[in-house]
Amino acid sequence: MLRLTQFLKQQETPADLIELINLLMAACKEIDGKLQDGALAGILGAAETENVQGETQKKLDVIANDILKLTLSNTNLVAGLASEEEDDPVACDPEGKFLVTFDPLDGSSNIDINVSVGTIFSILEAPADSDPAQQAAYLQTGRKQVAAGYVLYGPSCILVLTTGNGVHMFTLGHNGEFYLTRESVQVPQTTQEFAINMSNQRFWDKPVQNYVADLLQGEEGPLGKRYNMRWIASMVAEVHRILTRGGIFMYPWDSRSPQKPGKLRLMYEGNPMSFLIEQAGGRSVNTQIDIMDVEPEQIHERVSVVLGSKEEVETVLRYHGN
Repeated sequence: MLRLTQFLKQQETPADLIELINLLMAACKEIDGKLQDGALAGILGAAETENVQGETQKKLDVIANDILKLTLSNTNLVAGLASEEEDDPVACDPEGKFLVTFDPLDGSSNIDINVSVGTIFSILEAPADSDPAQQAAYLQTGRKQVAAGYVLYGPSCILVLTTGNGVHMFTLGHNGEFYLTRESVQVPQTTQEFAINMSNQRFWDKPVQNYVADLLQGEEGPLGKRYNMRWIASMVAEVHRILTRGGIFMYPWDSRSPQKPGKLRLMYEGNPMSFLIEQAGGRSVNTQIDIMDVEPEQIHERVSVVLGSKEEVETVLRYHGN
């Protein structure tokens, strides 16, 4: 089996990008080790602090963020980084070529119950003469990403990666190397599986309510097929399931916080996951346009998300009149 570096070289990935991806994987392997220790290392539970979004941080949120920040700050490849857990961007090497944005531990509310969580990352080129300590350098659309992916920490540790040449999966071996285990992943165009937090149903806007009401009618309804629901409450696990066997994942706008476009973060979750889904032949939208076409206005900007099997996502768009 091909090792990660061997595969990237075969794809003619630039050497500096390969080096950066390998550095990210070194950090993720350290995070995986912490997760494997779990309660033995005293790292479960809340950290009694809040992040910039006002969410209570888990101890491992803080630990994972510190590991990634330290790793990326100690290389001349990275000009700056932005994290879901940091109030402001962090400048690294002024000569660095890349910017990295990341969610250090997506799905961290599931840590204490031993459900899969993951690290999501996005790599951008640093604009010329930009200040990596300022938000403006990072406010690029998802189309500008040069690489994106996630590491899923579960029964096995899996890297899912795109550099713009398809989506590929790598599994961490006992020797500490990532090996190619699935090449050129494709999301099935149709699906009968959906994922959404049904407890929020009464807060959704009318098109989403109508779509979900119709799919729940199964074969007798206007969509003409029976659906199964899945909900893990960890975006990285939900997207991994879709990349593995298809489906649709939705986290739409709701009326509890009407001033916010959605709950998920554009730069740390929406853009990298959309890059993966599109590269695998699926579609990812905010119910109006493709997420990767959204012009960001701030690094912690939120976005409504509907992604997965292309035909099902386009069905949701039709319910919104698009």
